Formats: sequence, structure tokens, C-alpha cells
Amino acid sequence: MLTIIFVMLAEVLIFVPSVARFRVDYLQERLERSQIASLSLLATANDMVEPDLEAELLENAGVLNIVLRRNQMRELILSSPMNAMVDQTYDLRESTPLTLIRDAFATMLRPQDRVIRVMGAPVKGAGLLIEAAMHEAPLRAALWDYGRRILLLSAVISIVTACLLFLAVRRFMVRPMERLVRQIKHYGDAPEDSRRIIQPNATVTELFEAETALQGMEIQLSQSLRQKERLAALGGAVSKISHDLRNILTTTQLLADRMESSHDPGVQKIAPKLLNSLSRAVNLCESTLTYGKAQEVAPNRRPFAMDHLLEDVVEAETLALGNGKVEIVALPANGLQVIADEEQIYRVVSNLVRNARQAMESGAGGRIEIEGREQPDGWEIHVRDTGPGLPVKALDNIFKPFEGNVRKGGTGLGLAISEELVAGHGGKLELIENSDKGASFRIWLPRGES
Repeated sequence: MLTIIFVMLAEVLIFVPSVARFRVDYLQERLERSQIASLSLLATANDMVEPDLEAELLENAGVLNIVLRRNQMRELILSSPMNAMVDQTYDLRESTPLTLIRDAFATMLRPQDRVIRVMGAPVKGAGLLIEAAMHEAPLRAALWDYGRRILLLSAVISIVTACLLFLAVRRFMVRPMERLVRQIKHYGDAPEDSRRIIQPNATVTELFEAETALQGMEIQLSQSLRQKERLAALGGAVSKISHDLRNILTTTQLLADRMESSHDPGVQKIAPKLLNSLSRAVNLCESTLTYGKAQEVAPNRRPFAMDHLLEDVVEAETLALGNGKVEIVALPANGLQVIADEEQIYRVVSNLVRNARQAMESGAGGRIEIEGREQPDGWEIHVRDTGPGLPVKALDNIFKPFEGNVRKGGTGLGLAISEELVAGHGGKLELIENSDKGASFRIWLPRGES
């Protein structure tokens, strides 16, 4: 339907000047016939013809009289009785396109018959001017007949064009789109099956690009689903291991409690730290079991001393140092109190410090600084190091599970877990500096009720 409408609109733009052209050709043809009739008269010896012949010549020419101007003289060559005066004169030599269009439509819309005079230049230089008077009704009838034929032709062209366009669109657009929809439904029934991924073969560039984009999305989705299945299986295995490990650690904790009653100064110094570490390990196992049941562990927000937490991290990581190349320092927090889940924040800071320590131990060593600050809208913890920094290829995925591993033998889970724990507080973990002179992470925790 749109094609038919558009073709008809185009035909209207063609019809307007073509009607004017048809009218000019019609009048010019009457002038040429009139010239031929006048030449028949001029061929006689006395420039006179019989009345019957004169009437026949005028009828064949389709005019009422003929006037020819030759040698500066205006002569009435042929004439017939006229029952009406000339209503309007048209000079074809001086008409503009707009004037011709206006006159053509005026003729078509005028209901009454008139007598008009038409003036034009004779062909072949046979005189200076030729004039002919005629009735306007035959011209109007010819114009309307021409218009009907143009309308019918336009309708046929429009319908044929619409059918051809419909078939072309059906072949090159609709069928590939239907195939695309069927493929999406087919893939949706079993997205894990890589055999159902679309293979682009559209001949239209835009559809081919759409199929290519869909193929990439389906490949990524299938890979993600397979990865989620592996993670689900891994989560089940980790839950089982954590269950047994919790039982072992509980027994170890009971033994450590007995060690605490020892009078040995060395044992008394180490036992509290051992108990704290075991307690954290038991809590971590319990959290893992809870997480394995797909239950989100909400942070237990309580006030705690920033100095105490940072000192615990430094002491624990210092014990793990294999050589003296790395120095871990906690800057004084001056009694700063933070409202957050102390165990979860400990894990976050410990993860960051451990990553930096392991990176520097395998290199030239360096210094790690941990600093806590209070801000108007919350608290910040900065972990800075002077190590080699993170590789560029790892920057885009450092917080993604199994993809952010930057150390050989690592799992790529530490930063992902840390980012999730901070996000659970409504905060943000971000890498704010990274170069060959070191890296700096910022933990931001918003204020909350205790």
C-alpha cells in the first residue's frame, strides 16, 4: 500500500506538467492542421475555394477560422460562421511553464464551452504568425481522457511495482527475519547446546550484521552458562570440603584452648593469635556453607577499632613472610572507630595485603602501607605498595571471578570476593593507582547504624 501511494504521488508530480504539455501539443497540432489547410487555399489561382471545401478543411483542422500573417499583412484565410465571440486568446509563443500548467487545469475545471483563439509561429517559416479560433469543449474532453489514461497507467505501474517490491522484501528481508526469530526460539529452548548457535548467512548487510551480533551474544551466553554450571559443581564441592574442614578446625580450636592455659610465655603470646585465626577460619567455613546454599550473608555491622584490625592484618601477614624483602606497615589510625562487619573487612584488607606481598616476594621486594581515614560520608582504607604493579591485561577483569588472576598459581577469586564483601556494605573497592612503581587500592565504606 505504501508503495502504491508513493508511486501515485510521484505520478502526480509527473501528471501536472504532462497535462500542460498535452494541452500545448493539442493546440499546436490544430495550428499545424490550420497551416496545411491554408496552404491548400494559397495553392489555388485566385485564393478562393468552394464553400463546401472550405468547411471540410476547417472541420479537418478542428478550428472555426484561420488567420495567417505574411509580409506584415494579416489575412483571413478560411472562416466559418461563428455564433459567439472569442472569449480568450492564448499565445503559445510567450507562455511560461507555470502559465501553461495554470491554463491546462483551468480548462479541465471549466464546465462551459467557450470559443478561444490560439496564436503560434508557423512551421517551416511559412509566415510570421498563424491564428486559429476553436471551441474549447473538445480540448477539455481530450484532457480528461488523457488524465484517465494516465491514472489507469499509474495504477497499473503502482500495483506491479508494489507486487515486485513485496516479493523482493519477502525474499530478502521477511524470510531472513522469520529465520532469525525461529533460531532465537530454537536457541532459547536449550542455550547450553552450542550446536544451536546461529550461523550467519543473510545476504542483506544489515541482517548479516544482526546475525553476527546474535552469534557473538549466543556464544558468550553459552560459555557463561557452562561456566555457571562448573561454578555450581565447584560450589557443591567447596561446601562439602568446608563442612569437613569446619569440624577439623573446631577440634583444633579446642586443643588451642588448652594451650592457652599453659604457663609458657611463648605459648601464652602465640595462643591468642592462634585462637583468633582458628575462629576466623571456622567463621569462613560456616559462611562458605551458607553461601553454598545460595543465601547471601549480610554484613554484621558493629563498631570496631581501625587500629586493632590493621595490626591484626600486619601481624598475620608478617608471619607469612618468607624473606626480609617485604615490609608491611599499618599507619596509626588514632583511635578511629568504624561501623562495619569486622570479619569481612579483615578478609578484604588481608586479601589486598597478601596479593601485594606475594607479588613483591617474587620480585625485588618493597613496602606495603595500610592506612585508615575518616571521611564526612564514611571511612576509607588505603592499601599501597611499591611493587611491580598489576599487568595491563588484568586491569579489565581484576574483580571478575577466575578472570582477575595476576599471579601464577592464583585462583582469581581474592579480589572478586573482596569487591563483593565491600559492595555488601554499600561501599566500593577500586584500584586508584597502578604503575611499575606500585599499586594502590581504596576501600570506601559508607556510614551506617551500629
